[in-house]
Amino acid sequence: MNIREEFEKREKDFISPFGCLSAESRGRMKKEPLCPIRTAFQVDRDRIVYSNAFRRLKYKTQVFLAPLGDEYRTRMTHTLEVSEIARTIARAMRLNEDLTEAIALGHDLGHTPFGHGGETILKEIYSPDFTHKEQSLRVVDVLENNGQGLNLTHEVRDGILKHSKGYGKIIPDDPNERAFTIEGNVVRIADIMAYLNHDLDDAIRSGVISRSQVPDSCVKILGRTHSERANSMIKDLVFSTHVRKGKLCLEMSNEVYSSMTELREFLYEKVYRSPQVHGEFVKAKKILSELYTCCLENEKMFKRELKAMNMEACNYNKQPSERIVCDFIASMTDRYALDLYEKIFFPSPQF
Repeated sequence: MNIREEFEKREKDFISPFGCLSAESRGRMKKEPLCPIRTAFQVDRDRIVYSNAFRRLKYKTQVFLAPLGDEYRTRMTHTLEVSEIARTIARAMRLNEDLTEAIALGHDLGHTPFGHGGETILKEIYSPDFTHKEQSLRVVDVLENNGQGLNLTHEVRDGILKHSKGYGKIIPDDPNERAFTIEGNVVRIADIMAYLNHDLDDAIRSGVISRSQVPDSCVKILGRTHSERANSMIKDLVFSTHVRKGKLCLEMSNEVYSSMTELREFLYEKVYRSPQVHGEFVKAKKILSELYTCCLENEKMFKRELKAMNMEACNYNKQPSERIVCDFIASMTDRYALDLYEKIFFPSPQF
């Protein structure tokens, strides 16, 4: 028995009957030899962490574009906070932590520069069907590893695809919107727990809102600080979840669920749609739109930039130029987009 097999045996002895065992994974799109040391989900986690797309997350916007303050969240720190919350929940419920962590670390790999504003822009200039969740799956399936993809397990891929809720329900009624593993659904809920807390924190830090504007009911039920709110949400999910008809049902109390929904509505109204935040996304729209057009019209420049982003092999399938340019734009960091825009469109003094 090798190290991986010993670990799989420990999983079987410890993980809840509702958790996903590594040894029972549905496998990968392309078969490959099993690692003698790591389980399938541990391999996935490592592939994600060592990917180019994961490293780029540190320079991608969460809410505030290219923030100068060192304490503001980026897409990278958001991802790490989602991972921590999801692992805490998974551990409490005796689920597969490695699977949970892999999904959490990979869930936003396809996120655009300039946050959700960038996603909206690509919907307008590329396709109304563009979503960051499908782009995240495209990153791990097609774009990474010089166009070969990461060949992740079906469980991780499904969790990445089903993590996003937009403005929909935190816990959806439609089973087609839910991941087929409990771990994938835990990440979906952890995602909103994370951004409700840190986006509120950053909005107060930036002065977009004041602490006194936060709805009193949310403060009373969830808490006043980041730590109190996170603890309230996590404990409520863990203690409200129960078994029904032989299935583990992730649930929250009406009180906490309603408070989270109210807090999300508050953030959309007072932060995400605020003049300060919206005004910056108008500028971002101009930048990404002009870069998109320029890349389509200037093949030589575009190929040079693809090489600089380690993406030159990703167009080997003879895909339409618009698809390749969309991949390129979505893969950019905020600062890459700003620097490229300046290089292309700003005059360069000659004397």
